[in-house]
Amino acid sequence: MKIREIQDLLQAELLCGNDALDGDVDSACCSDMMSDVLAFVKDQGVLLTGLVNAQVIRTAAMMDMPCIVFVRSKIPTEEMLILAEECGIVVMRSARRAYEACGILYSHGLNSLTGQ
Repeated sequence: MKIREIQDLLQAELLCGNDALDGDVDSACCSDMMSDVLAFVKDQGVLLTGLVNAQVIRTAAMMDMPCIVFVRSKIPTEEMLILAEECGIVVMRSARRAYEACGILYSHGLNSLTGQ
């Protein structure tokens, strides 16, 4: 699935990374605990989260995740967006709740990142 499709499906606002919207992703995960992302994520994909701090960007960068979607209309700081741009990560925000956003992406073919 193209990142652009994720933006459309989640009615998400693009915050940075416009040049990477045509990138492909095959899976997604959702967590507010970055330690879980580090411990359990097996494939690179989309990270959905309601946690808004720089650790989210750093974790996604460490895991080579190309896209972060902040749910519940969370707004990352300007510093976070600068860091995401430097790391080449697309950042969006959606008004949808995490459960709903995950369900939409799953029903459109994205798999779990945990490999379970």
